[in-house]
Amino acid sequence: MLRTLISPFVILSGIGLFLCLLIHMAALLKVHFEHYNKVFFLAIGVFIVWLPTVLVAIKLTKDFKQKDFWKAALRGCPVWLKYFVYTMFGYAAVNFIYMIISGDPSENETSTARFISGHLLPFYSAALATLYSATQVEKIDTSRRCINGHPVPASAKFCEECGAPVKNNL
Repeated sequence: MLRTLISPFVILSGIGLFLCLLIHMAALLKVHFEHYNKVFFLAIGVFIVWLPTVLVAIKLTKDFKQKDFWKAALRGCPVWLKYFVYTMFGYAAVNFIYMIISGDPSENETSTARFISGHLLPFYSAALATLYSATQVEKIDTSRRCINGHPVPASAKFCEECGAPVKNNL
């Protein structure tokens, strides 16, 4: 049931991420595009996917320490998607610094679109990864076992039954 509720938001965050990437790449390449002002709709869209993302992240991370927040929230994702999220956060910081150094981001529509889409990339990618993770986490959590084969809870580092270490620690 949870997968059914989350799936539309996974799709919306994927579409939002794709559109942000397209707009950002076009702005980087200084491609003339009449509808750069529509990037504000993507800014509104991020709030639509972000509320379910926060609620899902709270559920995914409730049994984990705060320092393991992203490991817990993204434990159901493929490795490449985790690194994509981290890359988008780093890129947003670099893009922000570049936009400050290079001048006023609101001097033309292309700069504004680059500035806004660059800031939306980490949010859409984190939403996509977190929501996707929530659809896959049941498979991963039920398969966690200690080295002796006993099932263990998602947050356990050692088996409650025999004390052996867990095979797939986060």
